[in-house]
Amino acid sequence: MSFTVQIEREEDGRWIAEIPELPGVLAYGSTRAEAIASAKALALRVVADRLEHGEAKAGLHAVAFKAA
Repeated sequence: MSFTVQIEREEDGRWIAEIPELPGVLAYGSTRAEAIASAKALALRVVADRLEHGEAKAGLHAVAFKAA
């Protein structure tokens, strides 16, 4: 399963990273790298929760991230 990480810089200087394939998964950071790391960590938590509750898509063997 591959997820896209979309990055934007807010007017106040903060960075926001979003994973569009997982609605609601977005994270702010004071740096670009911090925002990306936080969004990836949150995405992994969501995937783990779905696996634990049997809600993940069949055939989920790996998770990858790509920049948009």
